[in-house]
Amino acid sequence: QVQLVESGGDLVQPGGSLRLSCAASGLLLDYYAIAWFRQAPGKEREGVSCISSSGAGTSYTNSVKGRFTISRDTAKNTVYLQMNGLKPEDTAVYYCAADANAGSTWCSFYGMDYWGKGTPVTVAL
Repeated sequence: QVQLVESGGDLVQPGGSLRLSCAASGLLLDYYAIAWFRQAPGKEREGVSCISSSGAGTSYTNSVKGRFTISRDTAKNTVYLQMNGLKPEDTAVYYCAADANAGSTWCSFYGMDYWGKGTPVTVAL
């Protein structure tokens, strides 16, 4: 049974940092690209960042470039999203998802096979 479990969400002040974790079980990161999505209240879900199954390819939505960094630890079968310089507009529930069909060196925000349940991030004073 595949499970993706997000953690690390919290209330943080503007300019602060958080590191989200996506712990995977029932699948190996070597065979799946992992993507982070977020959904703010009243807004559609959007792709934030992804990492390919080899770890060689990453992608970021424009609004987080230079502030967020995706990485992974294959020994722990976990993907991380380091978020720095947080802004109120980053407030959302953050989800990770796994894609078995992406190439080893690229990833996308489409065609996810498995989803986690999300972790909330609130950026406010």
